[in-house]
Amino acid sequence: MYLCILVLPFLSFFSTNLFGRFIGVSGSCCLSTASIFCSFLLSFLMFYESSICSSFCTVTLCKWFHSELFISFWAFYFDSVSVVMLLVVSGVSMLVHFYSIEYMAADEHQSRFLGYLSLFTGFMLILVAADNFIVMFFG
Repeated sequence: MYLCILVLPFLSFFSTNLFGRFIGVSGSCCLSTASIFCSFLLSFLMFYESSICSSFCTVTLCKWFHSELFISFWAFYFDSVSVVMLLVVSGVSMLVHFYSIEYMAADEHQSRFLGYLSLFTGFMLILVAADNFIVMFFG
């Protein structure tokens, strides 16, 4: 559940930009908005888990690099502050997606724009959930 929040916008970006021509503008609008909405719902569930139940979590994916005394992990930390920021970022991004669907209705490259907007949202979510400064810099 924790990593789905971070992965869904990137999946939306790849599917919208790779298959946007085949699924059409309305399909790419629905796909990108649904993925951000699912990310928002999962953030809301994590807010309940971290704030009400006081459960904090660190997800370590792999060791990024190892140099003598310095070991950097590719990890994400989910506490109450980061989950609130996940909720804010995904909620605002969902509203921006809703607004941009109607605002860019006449544009022929709307699916590409929504893909890039999902990519931006994914990197913002990585920035918020990063465990160390190196992963935060990547976000």
